[in-house]
Amino acid sequence: MSESNTPRLMAAAKEFNIGKETLVDFLVGKGFSKDDLKPTSKLTEDMYRSLQQEFSSDKAAKAKSDAIEIPKGAAAEVKKKKDEEEIVFKKESKKKAETPKAPEPPVEKVKIDAPELDGPKILDKIDLGALDNATRPKKSSKKKEPAPEVVEEPEKKPVEQEIERVKIEAPELEGPKIIGKIELAPETDEKGQSADEKRKRKRIPIEKKEAERQKPSIQKGGGAPQRQSGPRSGGPRVFKKNEVKEIDEKEIQNKIKETQAKLSGGGGSKPKITKSKLRRLKREEMEAGAEDAEGGNKVQVTEFISVSELASLLDVNFAEIISKCMSLGIMVSINQRLDAEVIELVAGEFGYEVEFIDMEKQMEMEEVEEVDEPEDLSPRAPIVTIMGHVDHGKTSLLDYIRNANVVAGEAGGITQHIGAYHVDLPSGKSITFLDTPGHEAFTAMRARGAKITDLAIIVIAADDAVMPQTREAISHAQAAGVPMIFAINKIDKDGANPQKIYEQLSQMNILVEEWGGKFQSQEIAAKSGLNIDKLMDKILLEAEILDLKANPDREASGTVIEATLDKGRGYVATILVQNGTLQQGDLVVSGQYYGRVKAMMNERNHRVDVIPPSSPVLILGLNGAPQAGEKFKVYEDESEAKDIANRRAQIMREQGIRTKKHITLDEIGRRLALGNFKELNIIIKGDVDGSVEALSDSLQKLSTQEIAIKVVHKAVGQITESDVLLATASDAIIVGFNVRPSLQANKIAEKEGVQIKLYSIIYNAIEEIKSAMEGMLEPKIEEKIVANVEIREVYKFDKATVAGCYVLDGKISRNNKIRVIRDGIVEYPKGEGQSAELGSLKRFKDDAKDVSAGMECGLTVKNYNDIRVGDVIEAFEETEVKRTL
Repeated sequence: MSESNTPRLMAAAKEFNIGKETLVDFLVGKGFSKDDLKPTSKLTEDMYRSLQQEFSSDKAAKAKSDAIEIPKGAAAEVKKKKDEEEIVFKKESKKKAETPKAPEPPVEKVKIDAPELDGPKILDKIDLGALDNATRPKKSSKKKEPAPEVVEEPEKKPVEQEIERVKIEAPELEGPKIIGKIELAPETDEKGQSADEKRKRKRIPIEKKEAERQKPSIQKGGGAPQRQSGPRSGGPRVFKKNEVKEIDEKEIQNKIKETQAKLSGGGGSKPKITKSKLRRLKREEMEAGAEDAEGGNKVQVTEFISVSELASLLDVNFAEIISKCMSLGIMVSINQRLDAEVIELVAGEFGYEVEFIDMEKQMEMEEVEEVDEPEDLSPRAPIVTIMGHVDHGKTSLLDYIRNANVVAGEAGGITQHIGAYHVDLPSGKSITFLDTPGHEAFTAMRARGAKITDLAIIVIAADDAVMPQTREAISHAQAAGVPMIFAINKIDKDGANPQKIYEQLSQMNILVEEWGGKFQSQEIAAKSGLNIDKLMDKILLEAEILDLKANPDREASGTVIEATLDKGRGYVATILVQNGTLQQGDLVVSGQYYGRVKAMMNERNHRVDVIPPSSPVLILGLNGAPQAGEKFKVYEDESEAKDIANRRAQIMREQGIRTKKHITLDEIGRRLALGNFKELNIIIKGDVDGSVEALSDSLQKLSTQEIAIKVVHKAVGQITESDVLLATASDAIIVGFNVRPSLQANKIAEKEGVQIKLYSIIYNAIEEIKSAMEGMLEPKIEEKIVANVEIREVYKFDKATVAGCYVLDGKISRNNKIRVIRDGIVEYPKGEGQSAELGSLKRFKDDAKDVSAGMECGLTVKNYNDIRVGDVIEAFEETEVKRTL
């Protein structure tokens, strides 16, 4: 948004009371560019200053006219009546003047007719006799009736006197305001009640209201309130509508504080408000716009909100939003979603600044966290993420701690998923471990692991060095503000040098305790289990310092670690409960997906019913696979959960449609200029969402100016017939990562000729796609000079010029391409990439296929005769060289 407070062009035209064209013509005359003067464009300070200097008088006149109060009510009616009387009087006078002469002028009829006019008494006050005497000598003496010339424009002085007299009487016309004070008999109905008595509400005393509030008792199980069986004031029970009253911002804040106090256990005898109502109230307050401390006119919105939602945010009628859009040349309906530019323009018309927030922030605003009381909190297990470079021993360390061989189950011996494990120690304490991939393609996974953890263990191999992914893991942990413990692994191997690792860490401004720093470190050997117990002690010590606590007696919330589609079980999500307790049957919402928890299993596939805080669990029951790293929350109200999930799905769908890139004329021109532009369409299917995301990002990074990789579709689950049909329509190849195609999909793929590539190791997939792209590249043409031939004699004939030559080096062949070089400059053919051909090549009288160095020959150049003694013929070959990315 611009920092200038100058108005837009249309607003300025309205402010100075001038037309748009007048304003534009004036500014163009002042030397401003007409391209900058669109109806919706903001004026610069110089433009606005020029307008103020030129049209300040028009602005003052408009302000003056706006300040004049137009008479209303009876006074206005009297004034209108008086004007009508004067017009009627003038018309009748004119008619009488035009009628033929009567033998006897009907003076008496005029007097009789006078009462028929409304308000003639006021007109009789005008001194008509004096005016008649002044004008009669100019006209016929027989004419005695008052003629229309009585009220003549040239005679200014008498009229001015009468006008002054009318002005004196003007205060009398203001009197009709008293008419409103006439008391009329009130209309009553059969019961004798007037309409005012019906509308008038009776105020209930505060004491009585408090007593009535305490009567209904709400069941603890969330059921309906019990109906009172006793009589109520001696008559039947009457249900009254809620009283409508205006609520200001301060009152809303006070009510929120009261309800939060009740929910946290400090409530009195008043009825308890449900948490869903509290969330709704808080969300509505946030949607009303988070006003900044300075101006209070800033609204926070997500892109692609509808017209009705924008109207409620700006506190205006939706019809006003539609009219503003129409004035901008945009036709919209009440439910149509607007893009960022239109939202900004429309909000600017109403004097609001717009701050766009992403979906994550919107979700945080929707999910209002209740504050836990200190007495409700209890200690929880620390969440520890193991990070580091690939093959430095992260999973081996976790294997020893868990006493299970995880590496054997990973393809290629490298971790390609985030694994979450709960470990119970002999001391009775427990730790939750997250194992992250170390391969460079899994940057997003490492970032997610750092965000949801309490503590990070950075594993570095003592026989290696601080590698790029190690540095990246350290950066993620520092960005998330997570304490780190450095585990120097493989110290039992030959060539292990922990001091070298400490030195490299010190160059990154990280000093371990052995070097006088604040970071804990431990030298270990994951395979043999050397010093693993000391590492556990340091983890527990760090957890005690952090004083980690959670409230187990509330709805669960946490983070999605991975999500996948299982053929037999449906959508399966691995989640980490960070607060509250998750139970079977709870209603979970994560991103745009929701569902009731049908079953829960731990990492060893054992069925569980209750999951406490800081525990990973695998859940079944969601209606889709949420994105890895998405927050989840348990809701009590199913309709509210559906509403939130559907609204998020609608916004994400709108974003996908609006942000879809279509080909433009500029892009077509760029491709034509390149001449050999190609596009590789890919459909990616994977076992888990995190792997699909990592593979998609890695492949898209391979795109170049000549070859673009376009991911047509990516999803989790088996390769299906619809994937193959999509690949047929879009001419794409299907990449499967740890998944297999169904039998029907295989048959269709063979029939349609669609290629399905299956991988289980991510860098194999990246390398093969890279090779395929290199095969699509046009080969590079390189020239190789094979011979230099000097011309020593020239023989000119009628049809040709023959050069007697000596081969200086190399071997010249009959089919070689040549250039004629004179004094080191290319004489023929001129131009980059041009070449000539030999007309003939002879040795003595016979045609020769090739002539080697140190031998003489005769040759002619095709279509060129201007060869001279001393020129050099350069012979070369063109070879194709495969290009690499």
